[in-house]
Formats: sequence, C-alpha cells, structure tokens
Amino acid sequence: MGTSEKSIFLSGVGGSGMSAIACLCVDRGMRVKGSDRAFDSDPSHPVAAVLSKRNIVIVPQDGSHPMEDDLLMVMSAAVEDDRPEVLRAKGLGVQIMSRGEYLAEITSLYRTLAVAGTSGKSTTSGMLSYAMGILGLDPAFIGGGRLGQFRAPDNIGNYRRGESGLLVVEACESDGHLPLYRAEHSIIMNIGLDHMGVERTLEMFGALMGNTSGKVVLNYDDVGLASLASLTPGRTIGFSMEAPSDFKAENIELGPLGSCFDLNGTHVVLKLPGIHNIYNALAGMAALSLYGIAPAQAAEAIGGFRGIERRFDIHLNELESGGALVVDDYAHNPHKISFLMRTMREVAPNVTYIFQPHGFGPTRLMRDEYVRVFREHLRPEDRLIVLPIYFVGGTVSRDISSRDIAKGVGGDAWAPESRERMLESLAPGPGAYVVFGARDDTLAGLASEISKRVSNEII
Repeated sequence: MGTSEKSIFLSGVGGSGMSAIACLCVDRGMRVKGSDRAFDSDPSHPVAAVLSKRNIVIVPQDGSHPMEDDLLMVMSAAVEDDRPEVLRAKGLGVQIMSRGEYLAEITSLYRTLAVAGTSGKSTTSGMLSYAMGILGLDPAFIGGGRLGQFRAPDNIGNYRRGESGLLVVEACESDGHLPLYRAEHSIIMNIGLDHMGVERTLEMFGALMGNTSGKVVLNYDDVGLASLASLTPGRTIGFSMEAPSDFKAENIELGPLGSCFDLNGTHVVLKLPGIHNIYNALAGMAALSLYGIAPAQAAEAIGGFRGIERRFDIHLNELESGGALVVDDYAHNPHKISFLMRTMREVAPNVTYIFQPHGFGPTRLMRDEYVRVFREHLRPEDRLIVLPIYFVGGTVSRDISSRDIAKGVGGDAWAPESRERMLESLAPGPGAYVVFGARDDTLAGLASEISKRVSNEII
C-alpha cells in the first residue's frame, strides 16, 4: 500500500490537490519530495516557498534527481506519462500511483467526510473544515480551494492538520477515481456537465454512496440526482430550498454581498452571496448534524466562514459611490457559471463578464453548454469577453478557440487575441467586472490590474 511507505515523491506537487497531500504526508512522518513545471519556470514561486517551509524538498522536473530511495511516486493528472522523471521512475521500478488513487487510499485511513458534486465542493468542504475546527472536532482537510482563514507561512490554505482521526476531503470526480474512495459520510451537492459526461459522473456519485458506511447528504432540489436517493435507503439526509427535506431553507434573503435564511427555527447569516452558497451552507449544516452539532451551533460556526480564495473574491468595490465592482471567481463549468451570473444579477445592473476557458478538451466538451448558459443569463446591458484558452502544455488537438464561444453567443460577445487587448478596452466608470476561469492563478492578478484600470480613484 502506497500510504504505508516512508518516502514519497509527488510529480506536480504545486497543484492544489497535490500540495495538500504533500503536507498531510509530512504530518504522517513521511519524507516528501516533489517537482512541478511551474517551479522550474519560476524558482521563486510562492507555493514552492510555502512547501519548503514544511521540509518538502523541491527538485527540477527533469529526472535528474536521485530516485533510488523514493519508494512511491504520485503523479498529478496534469503530468504526462512521457515526462523525464516519470520515464526514469518506471525504469527504476518505482511504484507509481495517480493522485486520485493515492487520495482514495488516504480516505480509508480516516473517518472521512467526502464532499462531491459538480459545483460547490471546494466551498462546502472548506466551510466544513473551518466550522468543524471552530466546534472542536479537529478534522484534517485536503481541498482544492484555498481558505484565507487557513493561510500561514507553511500553509497555502488548502490543508488543515487534524488530530481527531476525522478527514474532510474534496472528492473530485475529474480523474475517474471517485469510486475508489471510502467514506464514513458523504455529500453529493449537485450534478452537471464538467470534466466528463453527466451519466458517467452520476455512476461515480452512486459508487461513492455505495462506499459510504454512514449517511449520505443529498441535494433534493437537483433533479439530476433523483435516481440516487434510493441507493442508500434509510441512510440519506436531504437538503433543499424547494423540495421537502430534512434541512429546508425558508425565508431566504439575498443581499449583494451576503445572504440569510431560516432552517428549522434557526436563523443563519452568511458572509457569502448567492443561492449557491445557501445550498453549500445547508449541506454543511446537515453534515454537522451527523457529528452531534445542533443547528444554532452550526449556524454560528458557518457564519464566521469567509469563503474560498477565487470564489467571489472582491478586488474593488466602488458601487456605492457610483464606481465599479471587480470580482474574481473560479467558475469554469456551465453549472458554476450559471450560479455566478444569477448572483451578479442581484449585485449590479450591468456586468462585463471576462471568461477564460481552460484546456482545449474541456472547452470542446462544454462549448455548446457555455453558449447556452451565456445566452440565457446575459442581459442587454451586459457584455461578455472570452479570453484565449488557458493551456499548460501537452499534446492535444487545438481545433477549438474562444472565438467559437463568442461567435455562438453572438451580440456583444468578444474574443480578443490577448489580455492586453482586452485591458486596453477598459475605462473608469460604473458597473461590475467579473473575471472567471479555473486553474490559472494569474487571473487574480488580472482582476487586480482591471481594478486599477476602472477605478475612479487616482492610482
């Protein structure tokens, strides 16, 4: 078993999920080394600096480092099989596992709470790990998103050390290994088109439920999940805003930068806007009940949660003075984008949406759904800008472009050839600007640059 080894090498260690695993391995007393192409191109990369503080040894991704003592190599899904260090490891007979396989093994070592779903799993798992820490449950946490409330010189925010034997994990279906996870309790947030087809994703959610020994928390409002309710008879707990359920929100109030609702006689106030975050909170409160947490206690703990980085991060807010609002968000699939645009309708009368698709394969898969969602939610006062597709390397067909999305949407949709060209088109004035897309950390910097361009203040 890989998790029993004393030395581990993580290829692609800078990734959000991989860096959290690296920290957990250090806490388990393992010797940890890793590489990442982002660190090769930027030796002063901030994530590399944080990992080094955890005594994680960072080496080049060229296969030049010694491997004889590396009893296990774990590969990120972003690392190709023909990378020099992978070929060298194979030549030396080093055991190799994917990130998903290794994370599945980790789940079997803990009393795991697995949070799955097309959308909301980063925020919900982060919300739960934060709230459970406040409530004294002391879980470990492996997430894909970063919590500012967890940030420290040796923690980028996607990890928590816990001593209770509990583990909260963001259970992502993208690598196909979700059926290998073993959970004490699990949450299924929703389902939609993302990394693969809906039918295959539904099968994996069903497998996770089958591998859950305790309760399954399920969104009863999501019709796509309806077939799953019968898989765990007597072990399913529902949450909703519309359908009858154990945890149903009532008296919902949506504000531009927050929201509130009542749940079984308890008033819940969130620092997070949007219907989607009410769903996240409902799932979290339902899960906390499984650990004996009363609604009033859960509401207070969840109410202190300030969200995940790049999930509705506000870079500029001059709306009250007649200026601009600039938001950075991780929304990247049609489901997330739909919730983001619905939220923005409550925030500003006109919005410029600046979307960066990620990967040629995912863009090809979701192109028609992107077009449908943008057409459905764009108002006459809104504008859509589709930046060039984000691509980190590899051998893929580049037979689709951002222009294909913009052309399908029509109207004022525009696909500039570069970020620079887009920035040149911006000017100070009222309105909201939303930068959104996955995987590319530089989008936060782009949001900051847009803030400078559109601010009414003299920079």
